[in-house]
Amino acid sequence: MKRIWLLLAATSLLAACGSEEHEDLRTWMTQEAKGMQARIQPLPKLTEFPVVAYDATELSDPFQASRLEPEKRGGRANPRNDGRRREPLEAYPLESLQMVGMMHMAGKPVALVRADKNLFQIRAGNYLGQNFGVVTRITENELTLKELVEDANGDWIERLSTIQLQEQETKK
Repeated sequence: MKRIWLLLAATSLLAACGSEEHEDLRTWMTQEAKGMQARIQPLPKLTEFPVVAYDATELSDPFQASRLEPEKRGGRANPRNDGRRREPLEAYPLESLQMVGMMHMAGKPVALVRADKNLFQIRAGNYLGQNFGVVTRITENELTLKELVEDANGDWIERLSTIQLQEQETKK
């Protein structure tokens, strides 16, 4: 019995100490809370957008294969369909051809062009290179030709190119 009495006295003392200890803190918090007001800004007004009806049934499909290819314009006709027989130097890229000399035959200039280990005589009007290049002029130092290349729109445009005379190194 003594134990129960002792236990009751200890709990009552602890309860009395705990409530008095924080009472001053509670009163201060209550007084400070009275002077505070929340400062919440009002929400902005929502803008209403008009409803627009959209009907895509009459429009063309943007993913059709014909829509993905560029539209051909009225440029030059495709030079691949010109019906002429291809010349031997049209099989070589222009960068692999070398002009190694020039001479006159019957009063007209003739360029000597090397492709691989073969030597060819080229006159104005001959074709060479893979871009349908036709020789327009031959001088002592260079061979000028007009090529047809396809641009990004599918049009065939003319481009002037030259092949410079390659100087031979003398062996000692």
